[in-house]
Amino acid sequence: MQTVKLFEGHSHEWIAFARDPEKPEKIIDTNQYMIKSEREAILLDPGGIELFASMLASVVHYLPVEQITHLFASHQDPDIISSLGLWDKTLPNATLHAPWLWEGFLRHYGCDHITYAAIPDEGSTLNFDNVEIQFIPAHYMHASGNFSVYDPVAKILFSGDIGAGLNAPDDPMFVEDFNAHIPKIKKFHQRWMPSERAKEMWIKRVRRLDVEMLCPQHGSIYRGSDVGRFLDWLESIEVGSGLRL
Repeated sequence: MQTVKLFEGHSHEWIAFARDPEKPEKIIDTNQYMIKSEREAILLDPGGIELFASMLASVVHYLPVEQITHLFASHQDPDIISSLGLWDKTLPNATLHAPWLWEGFLRHYGCDHITYAAIPDEGSTLNFDNVEIQFIPAHYMHASGNFSVYDPVAKILFSGDIGAGLNAPDDPMFVEDFNAHIPKIKKFHQRWMPSERAKEMWIKRVRRLDVEMLCPQHGSIYRGSDVGRFLDWLESIEVGSGLRL
């Protein structure tokens, strides 16, 4: 699995895990992220059950597995969190931060030992080992209970399915030509984002943040001026076209 260090500061690091060469052909490719401090770490959308072995092998290169004290699930989809039952056995003392709305659904994946910390609709803040991250509401983008994650020190926004692209396995980890990237993201957003109002609310929230890197759960990462280009593009298109099929 390809690993890329996105940020390295005095208190913590961001690491992306993606492009698993052993992924079955008909399973969508996903990006997983880890925020690591000196003594603790959180995995953001740690992946599907088929990815667990690759993810575990990748993260232990950076820290002992018992130092993963937190998990985050932006919503309920299997591609991001169906590995929960295996993490539950591996990290029995960890805490899962996820929308309150999806607790009864996420527990179907297995959650016997991990503590479920329900995120309220308005969002919340998590502090661990001198690191602060913010859970930013992203409801109906595309799940009815959904959150982005913002790190004000690294200036990174983990956006989940927002910004996601249906990329080829050998595509670069970062967007290199935004206009050429649009065909990889347009249909995905128009079909999977059901609400114009929700879209506008999320963009308004994000524009208030200082974001230097926008990290989606599929496809390539936006950085620098491409963050603003993506927000402008998303604002300009109509979403929810699936309602007219």
